[in-house]
Amino acid sequence: MSTCGFRVGTNLWRLRSALPRLLLGLGLLVGLQGPPCAAFYLPGLAPVNFCEADRETAACKSSIALFVNRLDSVESVLPYEYNTFDFCQDSEKKSPSENLGQVLFGEQITSSPYQFSFNKTETCVKVCVKSYDIANEDQMKKLAFLKKGIELSYQHHWIIDNMPVIWCRDMEDGQKYCTPGFPIGCFITEGGLSKDACVINSEFNKNNSFYLFNHVDITLTYHRESERNGGIARLVTARLDPKSYNRSDENHITCDGPPMEIPGEYTDKLNITYTYSVKFEEEAQDEFGWKLVHGDVFRPPRYGMLLSVFLGQGIQVLIMTFITLFLACLGFLSASKRGALMTCAIVLWVLLGTPAGYVSAKMYKTFKGVNWNTNFLLTALLCPGIVVIDLFMMNIILWVEGSSAAISFGTLISILAVWFGISVPLTFFGAYFGSKKKFGSPVHINQIPRHVPLQTFSTKTLFGIILGGILPFGCIFIQLFFILNSIWSHQIYFMFGFLFLVFIILLITCSEATVLLCYFHLCAEGSPLETQHPKFLLGASHISTLCLATTKIPDFQKDYHWWWRAFFTSSFTAVYFFMYAIYYFFTKLQITGMASTVLYFGYTMIMVLIFFLFTGTIGFFSCFWFVTKIYSVVKVD
Repeated sequence: MSTCGFRVGTNLWRLRSALPRLLLGLGLLVGLQGPPCAAFYLPGLAPVNFCEADRETAACKSSIALFVNRLDSVESVLPYEYNTFDFCQDSEKKSPSENLGQVLFGEQITSSPYQFSFNKTETCVKVCVKSYDIANEDQMKKLAFLKKGIELSYQHHWIIDNMPVIWCRDMEDGQKYCTPGFPIGCFITEGGLSKDACVINSEFNKNNSFYLFNHVDITLTYHRESERNGGIARLVTARLDPKSYNRSDENHITCDGPPMEIPGEYTDKLNITYTYSVKFEEEAQDEFGWKLVHGDVFRPPRYGMLLSVFLGQGIQVLIMTFITLFLACLGFLSASKRGALMTCAIVLWVLLGTPAGYVSAKMYKTFKGVNWNTNFLLTALLCPGIVVIDLFMMNIILWVEGSSAAISFGTLISILAVWFGISVPLTFFGAYFGSKKKFGSPVHINQIPRHVPLQTFSTKTLFGIILGGILPFGCIFIQLFFILNSIWSHQIYFMFGFLFLVFIILLITCSEATVLLCYFHLCAEGSPLETQHPKFLLGASHISTLCLATTKIPDFQKDYHWWWRAFFTSSFTAVYFFMYAIYYFFTKLQITGMASTVLYFGYTMIMVLIFFLFTGTIGFFSCFWFVTKIYSVVKVD
């Protein structure tokens, strides 16, 4: 097994996968219903579609242009435009639009005479011939400037399809040295010291000589879309190998022979012929990174019915909380209207049984569940039943203690009547329509489940969910202090506008944290298989690592179980909520007596359950939307 390593930490690959295009477009509940929509791209970064010349349309083109940028050197701070040197130039000299930053830093990009046709292999194509006669002073100045550039190790910077053309060469320690540029040539000093790239060829061995790279072997790697999209392709990488050839016969050009040598003291006429060869390679896109698990990532999770019930109840609580805080923010539920906030929340919860049943049934059908009656009953009874039992037990304590906060028997019957008479039928109504159609999967599911290897501590589920709950809790813990004060210290809370803003920030933070950790989870590597693949691996942990397509590396196993992990990542914020409530109890309150302590933690558990449901739901659906989008964009099925 060969090893890939690099001396420079430059991101030389343009990832055509979906992550950079999708993270900026995260919505809270966008795209939860219906089939996945088409992908979108950041302005100016939309990939170009290519196809063969005989299939060229307005949607794809066959010609590939090569642009050149300034030349620079690590031995000099003076950059030069490409046209300053006497290289082959494009007669039309087309330049992309330049901004102020490019002008200030000398980033003058211009067109070149190098033109390719997609998927057409060409060998030893002549570009131009440059002549230098000792009798011509202007030509000799150009040659001297070219030799000076070689001596100072100036490098070309070429661009194809907005990607830097990279050059990689083997090092003595078995690693690869890659750079987004390649040298003009190399120089052998009078003492026989080989500078820079002269070490790559044993024929570069004459003292006080310049060797010009007048030929490049260009390799363009592309990914072919499915035939249902017209067989269009997108370029993935562009790399080259510079070569030096001395052509004695310009009419019969070959790409072999001795190198193009320019003696330090040149006294004769010199002709330099510039050529190129180009070839195209197709990449198996589904064999690297998170795409390895495309056939299992939508496999139904274990305990799918319980997860769907949590999601249905979470949607109910989420919408209830949003509307309640929004009305309070507008002043309809001010502190002067005692009990209005709680009344509004209860009424909304009762009326929102329909979306709860719909989402729960739809997710359960997506998980290929068949017992939809049981799913409906659990959605309508499980979480509300836990709350009612908790309230009933605390009400018994209040009765025993003779407290005025004790709810009468008639009120309890009324609450149960509203629950079973309104909320449960509405939940059934939503579940009936939700069970008709499931969420669409953008990829097929393999019949045989993929092996999931043992994970390291940093990739295990527990570590991820503990980490995922920190940021959301950090957004709310200050407001949580004031809310607890208003409940237990009898202080008036009136900052509903700021609370609504914090609520929105909480939702966004839960969404982003869950999506980020979900992506890292799908990219995390397990134990490697013994099977070797003649492709390269490119994942989140390999963004700064480049392996050529000919390198053999092991196929790494991935953990595709993300459903429950996505839910718990953000819902773990409720655990931090509970821990903070314990801290608040022992440091801020002077409560004594067993009855008061039980009541405090009883009411706290209700708040924790509500918090657990809606934070977990928003994290889950954000991750669900994200995973659906990236696998529909790459179309790995």
